[in-house]
Amino acid sequence: MEKRRFIRKICLLGEGGVGKTSLVRRYVHDFFSDEYLVSFGTKVTKKVLDLEDVELTLMIWDILGQKAHKSLHHAYYKGANGALLVCDVTREETVRSILEWKDDFVSIAGSVPVIALANKNDLEPKIPREVLAVVSDSLGGDLVMTSAKTGEGVQEAFLRLSRLMMEERQ
Repeated sequence: MEKRRFIRKICLLGEGGVGKTSLVRRYVHDFFSDEYLVSFGTKVTKKVLDLEDVELTLMIWDILGQKAHKSLHHAYYKGANGALLVCDVTREETVRSILEWKDDFVSIAGSVPVIALANKNDLEPKIPREVLAVVSDSLGGDLVMTSAKTGEGVQEAFLRLSRLMMEERQ
């Protein structure tokens, strides 16, 4: 029996420097670099997953983290099936801002699955776990601790979002 094929668009959102591009690189190419690359606009990367009876193609939109480009963000959010909201465990302001990113995203994309990623978990966290728990609860309880550098939680996060998006289609 031939697999059913689906294409889903996901957006990676969060402040500049939280590791969105590094997470995509780790997930798609299993590669990490300490070199910081500023994303301009958006970069789209494709990844094909084999999920039981389904072939799922993820179109991963790595969106620039500067809020000054809000009108561009809205154009990028259209048609999205889910999002990963990324914060940096060493910068508290990035944790607080993911709630704003979520609100802005759902105002355009609607009620689609969203998961928060607390990235850079390989470094000494400067945010108490209690603060992360409060943010996680505000987002519906879905938060994954990740490290693009070590790979911790990266596959899990993308797979969890993929499964949630596929449940949405039924």
